[in-house]
Parts: sequence; structure tokens; C-alpha cells
Amino acid sequence: MCRKKVEKDGNKSTIIVPAVSNLCFVHTTRAFLNEYFSTMGENRSAHFIWDKANKCPITVPDKAMQDFMQISKVMADDILYLKDITEKLQAGQKVRVLDGPFKGVEGVVLRVKRSRRVVVDFPGLLAIATTYVDPRDLELI
Repeated sequence: MCRKKVEKDGNKSTIIVPAVSNLCFVHTTRAFLNEYFSTMGENRSAHFIWDKANKCPITVPDKAMQDFMQISKVMADDILYLKDITEKLQAGQKVRVLDGPFKGVEGVVLRVKRSRRVVVDFPGLLAIATTYVDPRDLELI
């Protein structure tokens, strides 16, 4: 979730909206999803996002999903949701955050908007970047 400033009838306010729209992450097995979708027939309104290289639906590792949820809960204005960044992540150092609101998050250190951040990647979907993390709170993994 993230904050969005809106103006309605001349009044400015801040509302909370989904940071990533039109995506629903499901924690289940492929067999269960196949069965579920087969019972929906033509009425299904959900689709997989396909990994074109492997010709299968994109899966998000449990640890990456936990890190994504932990970062998203912080609700800081400078958390970034990024697209098309996977090639840049390969050059960064893999780290774990040791302290603070992102404790336990694992990702790659990357400079985004003049600040070093820990970025968690969902290949083929998006990446999420924390706010600034002090280098003393990071360990290489």
C-alpha cells in the first residue's frame, strides 16, 4: 500500500491505495490453481503472468514475498516500486538488513534516486526498493 494525494471538490487529502494494481499473489500449488481455474470455465477473470523463457507461470519465492510484504508495510513515502530493473540487480551486492524496519529483508544494494537502497526483485514483474538503509545495518550474503 502507498499514500496518494488527491483533490476532490477543492479539498486535498491523502488516501491509501494499492502500490501494485491489478496483481494478486496466491500462495498455493500449481495443481490447485489448475483445478480452480477449470471449475471457473469461461467466467474466470484472473490470469497467470507467464515466464516466456521457461514457458510457465511466474512464481515468487516465499522469502522474496515475505520481504515484499515487510517493505510494503512500512508505508514510507520514498519506497519505490520499480519495473524493468533485473539487469541492473545482477551487478549489485546481495545483502541482508540487520536492524530497523527492514530487518531480515534480503536483496541487492542498488543506487536509486541518489540513495543506496536494498532492492527485492520479482523477475518478470517488478522490484521494490526500501528507503535508505545505513550500510552499517547490512551484511553481505
